[in-house]
Amino acid sequence: MVSQTEIIKSMQSIVGTAGVVTDLKDLQESSVDRFRKYEAYNNVFTQPIPTAIVYAENTDQVKRVLLYANKNGVNVIPRSGNSALEQMLESEKENHIILDASRMNKIIKIDKLNMQVTAQAGVPLGDLEDEVRKLGLTTGHSPQSKPLAQMGGLVAVRSIGQFSTLYGGIEDMIVGMEAVFPNGEITRIKNVPRRAAGPDIRHVIVGNEGTLCFITEVTVKLFPYYPENNLFLGFHLSQMQDGLDILREVMVAGYKPSVARVYSKADAATQFPKFADGKCVLLFMTEGAPEISRANFDGIQKITNKHDELSPIDSKLIEGWFNQLNWGPKQVEDEKEDILKTNDVGFTTEIAADWENIGRIFDAVVDRVPKEIPDMIWIGGHSSHSYINGTNIYFVYYYHVEGISPEEEITKYHNPINKIIVEESLKHGGTMVHHHGVGKARAPWIKEEYGSSFYILKTLKEAFDPNNIMNAGSIIPEKYLD
Repeated sequence: MVSQTEIIKSMQSIVGTAGVVTDLKDLQESSVDRFRKYEAYNNVFTQPIPTAIVYAENTDQVKRVLLYANKNGVNVIPRSGNSALEQMLESEKENHIILDASRMNKIIKIDKLNMQVTAQAGVPLGDLEDEVRKLGLTTGHSPQSKPLAQMGGLVAVRSIGQFSTLYGGIEDMIVGMEAVFPNGEITRIKNVPRRAAGPDIRHVIVGNEGTLCFITEVTVKLFPYYPENNLFLGFHLSQMQDGLDILREVMVAGYKPSVARVYSKADAATQFPKFADGKCVLLFMTEGAPEISRANFDGIQKITNKHDELSPIDSKLIEGWFNQLNWGPKQVEDEKEDILKTNDVGFTTEIAADWENIGRIFDAVVDRVPKEIPDMIWIGGHSSHSYINGTNIYFVYYYHVEGISPEEEITKYHNPINKIIVEESLKHGGTMVHHHGVGKARAPWIKEEYGSSFYILKTLKEAFDPNNIMNAGSIIPEKYLD
């Protein structure tokens, strides 16, 4: 094993002294992601501290860093945006570096003719969206982390955005990309609208969570931007299952809202304190060219008009709520202050299933968690990403941690709640993760998630990263590798 001093000197020789950060506070904060936010908010750092944060500025530097790490057995944690939630940015190995893409931040080409944009991995999504909107365009991608997220990270975790019911997830938007594998191989997947030349190799890279390669450049689709045509619908209802049934009805009918959501009573009370009124909340947004937005709105309204269990909410209230939904640095600081003041900690876990089973999963989880976990404040959730054959549930839960150490928060609350949600999702034929990624938090269940197709996933890892230096332990625990 090479020494930390040698690693630092070697990294400085590749990216320059200014590109290698070794300040202890920075290293500590980079040893975790938001899965351990309670520990970090209390300045407790229990995970291995990186040797250095390495800021690459171009693809060649990425190649040289990975070649060094591969040769010397140094674990590399790829980072882009730093908004991960599932222990992706933690390391299971003491000897590791963070390879950060945020200085690779050039928008390479906005191609209005071909309706696509190419950007380096470290371009913030918010900045990219601002630029294309000047031309009357949009990426259509708007995760809640939009003020923090960067393009490489979004592709690496198979991100999804708030408008996914219309535009799809990042996997539906990606056109081509460039990535570097640990053996130094630079791979470029060309930009074409579709091809049938064998398997779609984009999906080796999309969602790999930095366990196979380091993404350096991405090209995504663009769409016309018509914010003036946005239309909103909102309703109260008594039962979560009724809302899920209406979502199914809308999707099967072929309508394409950009937003289609139903909130449980507990979740609605927090999200809509001014108008939830102790009810579940169902809401829709339509957008696009005026004729398209209006047609979708009218079609959805025709369906909702048939349901006597719905009572309308002023659409201006729904619009006002939606305009403040994104989660940026200010919200992170506000959350930190609130948690330290109240000792009330909130987290989320998102899953998905077909229409037949999604309600069963929701009911099972909200029944089990309060029975098995002490000091729960509440648990609820919402469906926010729907498809013709099913939808997701974004479980939201809060618990009180006063009187325990920051380390105990993970073992007493966070991990056991995650376990219940994963178990019930898999038991009912769903997927244990819809869009936050597997990381190390849900990796223990990866064989149950994949079943017989785990052979394919494992083979990819062993072929492209045989020395297991790319984010070791994420997605696939080391014990499952030969």
